Amino acid sequence: MVATVRELAEWLEGEFVGDGELAIKSARPLAEAQAGDITFAEDERRLLELHQCQASAAVVPLGTPANGKPLIRVRDPLMTFARIVERLRGHSASTAMGIHSSASIHPTAEIATGATIDPFVVIGPGCRIGARCRIGNGVSVGADCRLGDDVVLHPHVALYDRAILGNRVIIHANSVIGADGFGYRLQGGGHVKVPQLGHVEIGDDVEIGACTTIDRGTFGATRIGAGTKIDNLVMIGHNCQIGRHNLLVSQVGIAGSSSTGDHVVMAGQVGVRDHIHIGAGAAISAQSGIRLPVPDGARMLGYPALPEATQRRI
Repeated sequence: MVATVRELAEWLEGEFVGDGELAIKSARPLAEAQAGDITFAEDERRLLELHQCQASAAVVPLGTPANGKPLIRVRDPLMTFARIVERLRGHSASTAMGIHSSASIHPTAEIATGATIDPFVVIGPGCRIGARCRIGNGVSVGADCRLGDDVVLHPHVALYDRAILGNRVIIHANSVIGADGFGYRLQGGGHVKVPQLGHVEIGDDVEIGACTTIDRGTFGATRIGAGTKIDNLVMIGHNCQIGRHNLLVSQVGIAGSSSTGDHVVMAGQVGVRDHIHIGAGAAISAQSGIRLPVPDGARMLGYPALPEATQRRI
């Protein structure tokens, strides 16, 4: 679609300077923007680059002086620009509501108003799917799962039985929620499986990246706290209790029965042994190995992980 700078500014409740009737056809970042595009700059360095950019207009912070281009001034240029991108692209066919004829939904499942269920989805007995959920191609939802409102499951997500998802949870393609925990006992010279009879609970506003796995509890629940964001290719073992608003970056591995406080950050490829607690506000640097409990607010680095200042001196 096409919109004028004035129309975009009014829709965003921003203030504009310059030619408000200029037509905008597309939204692109600074390095790619051409005539007819709108771009954005959110800091001093980007504002300097804006002078050389070919874009016809820009979204900028409040108070930015006029520079010859039509500008839309807002508090948060990045998030505002994202809204413009979505608006100019329009609605795709995948946003159409309804249940595709090829979906297999058990008669005892409850589907709330406004849900979108794409082709070849399987929803098991006793499930409850909340309002406005979007379930992508080939998703498998096991028996007795509960999904809150506005949940998004991207293609080929697998939810094992009894998974519980809060409101506004997003799970990206090919992730597996609720697989058996890795538990065995050595008996008679062989490894005998310990039954994994629990489930997974995921709080509100959690986002889980592609190809991530979260194992069910042995008897109780593996839990992911509200607001936590989990990257691609993360592994969380059985019985783990992850706090609220954690950030777990790609290839983090957390062994069973470990726990974290709120606002913990683990950079890429951090490994955590089993039965370890990581305190609230802790930050773990990339490729660190955690073998001992981590206090609240600590910054850890290295393998084995030590306080960051100590490890840097070493």
